[in-house]
Amino acid sequence: MSHSHDHGHSHVPALDLNSKKLRNAFYIGIFLNSAFVIIEAAVGWSQNSLALLSDAGHNLSDVVSLILALIAFKLMYSKATQSYTYGYKKVTVLVALLNALILFAAVGGIIFEAVFRFYNPQPLQGKVMAIVAFIGIIINALTAYFFMKDKDKDLNIKGAYLHMAADALVSLGVVIAGVVIIYTDWFWLDAVMSIIIALVILYGTWSLFTQSLKLALDGVPEGVDFNKLKEEILAIDGVKDFKHLHIWALSTTENALTAHLQVEKSLSHNEIEKLKDKVKHELEHYNVHHTTLEIYFNDREFLEEEML
Repeated sequence: MSHSHDHGHSHVPALDLNSKKLRNAFYIGIFLNSAFVIIEAAVGWSQNSLALLSDAGHNLSDVVSLILALIAFKLMYSKATQSYTYGYKKVTVLVALLNALILFAAVGGIIFEAVFRFYNPQPLQGKVMAIVAFIGIIINALTAYFFMKDKDKDLNIKGAYLHMAADALVSLGVVIAGVVIIYTDWFWLDAVMSIIIALVILYGTWSLFTQSLKLALDGVPEGVDFNKLKEEILAIDGVKDFKHLHIWALSTTENALTAHLQVEKSLSHNEIEKLKDKVKHELEHYNVHHTTLEIYFNDREFLEEEML
């Protein structure tokens, strides 16, 4: 049996996570949200508003998330070593998972305090709440806009976008609560709004958690249809079979694939090389940047777990 190993890289460039434009988006987002956290926390503390304090705590976790993502992006471009042969690309996945876990912890803390405040409401200045939250709408919407273009290209960028967009909506909710309190003195609404904030955060975080956990466990990345990919490869002239197929994520932007590729016995070496190029070209459509193909000619038996 003849075997050939090919380690190919996609000719389609991945999103440059170290680009100046993207770095600036993170720097601006970190600066604006850090400043707002200080303002919102100070006002929330002075006004005894749990809604503002909850939102400030969530915004602080967003700042930490942005910083961690920025660090991960820089580590991603570190050179591979003999100990880490893929470099530190996987850090981007671990950071996405860590950010989700941090947010879950924040949600738990907000709900716990909100329940206590609901049964022990405190007098609040609704006007101050509304003004501060309105500033939050502007800052969070602006930051979300910076990440909108690339949100579907990387899990951490998607996470940043979703968090900022959700924060803008949460701030809108606080504005509404503040206006209602001005006219009704329903101080318990502060606690209710805090719970709503927590649920919005939980909803936005769940998909980030499940996707990042899946990538951390080397599951097939989102957007890759396993069966469709296999069918398209099998449809290429000269390919007899495509087995022992494994697809996983090297990072939040790069996928890898290994497989056994059975080809016609009559193919020459040059024809096999051209066939592999065709296969790799099809894989590029699935954002596969690292490919290992083992070529064989004769029918062979595979173990059951290899028959994917």
